[in-house]
Amino acid sequence: MDVLDEIYQALKADPFISEQVQGRFKFYEYPATGDLSGPVVVMEEAGPPLPGDFADNKWLTEDYFVHVEVWVQGAGGRTKRDAIAKRIQNVIWEKFGFPLVSGMKPEWDKETNTYRDARRYRGKVYVN
Repeated sequence: MDVLDEIYQALKADPFISEQVQGRFKFYEYPATGDLSGPVVVMEEAGPPLPGDFADNKWLTEDYFVHVEVWVQGAGGRTKRDAIAKRIQNVIWEKFGFPLVSGMKPEWDKETNTYRDARRYRGKVYVN
């Protein structure tokens, strides 16, 4: 399973996220601070998939750990960042059952008026 692509497809299909982000999804690539044309969502794996839930000497699941950031610049950026990040959290929970397990303190860069939110999700997927 390509967990990042699955999450990307689910986020892209969500009407609110799609309207806000307008295709500005990135994998492992962070935008230059102060050079944003609109909200950006950055996704990356926070670690490799780990085998889990063993039976009969075979693993049944893989444990995924995914990092998702929302970057928003400009007036109203904080509330827009928070709304997008919350909706991402809901989509990842509803579609994959991955709970939010950690995150960083939301950030604001005064010089560029850029707001960032970073969250990490962990969940299991059954191996085919």
